Amino acid sequence: MSKLNRIMVLKDLGFSLEEISILLHSDMDPEHLRTFLEVKHSEILSRVRDEQTRLARIENYMKEEGHAMRYDCVIKQIEPVRVVSIRDHIPTHSEQGHLWQALGEHIEKHGVKVVPPCMVIYHQGSSDSSIDAEVIEPISGDLPETDRIKVKILEGVTEMACVVHKGPYQTLHNAYSSLLNWLEENLYEIAGPQRELYLAGEWSTTDTNEYITEIQCPVRKA
Repeated sequence: MSKLNRIMVLKDLGFSLEEISILLHSDMDPEHLRTFLEVKHSEILSRVRDEQTRLARIENYMKEEGHAMRYDCVIKQIEPVRVVSIRDHIPTHSEQGHLWQALGEHIEKHGVKVVPPCMVIYHQGSSDSSIDAEVIEPISGDLPETDRIKVKILEGVTEMACVVHKGPYQTLHNAYSSLLNWLEENLYEIAGPQRELYLAGEWSTTDTNEYITEIQCPVRKA
């Protein structure tokens, strides 16, 4: 093979001019060339894997956007309600399980009737390292409190901006984004901690696409 042809082949294989120069000066020793080819193979394979991962993310994003819900944001008045709750700091939104378990066991122990839907209030004391979450079950009766579990009247809200989301919790950010855009467009500002009301979930369906969550946010005119 002529020197020019070798240069063209190596360039086509993805070698840089500097690498080609090194190979040519080594007189194309077979072992030397094989080592270079193996290194180049590993580099290309790594890039291919990275691009495949990026492609998968793009496809997931396109799928998510393609199935994006249209959200209707409304303002409504929320009445006070008697509730039992546990409030604590958790690392992430998904780590509420132990709070719900403790609350459920206390309710079951005392035989109090719950009045769905259950909800979570995310208080504004949350930080980058933890989330101030209060898990809540509305109730029709009474039961004793503990150091952690409290019974109270959850205050009503005169103006509550609400939006309903259907789908897995992982896509709730779409509803939040839509709600925030609506508030900005309609000259409202947030006036308190947001609530998530769980209208349908794992207790009513095995299909996460059928989960129904209502996001509520106290507001006032800006």
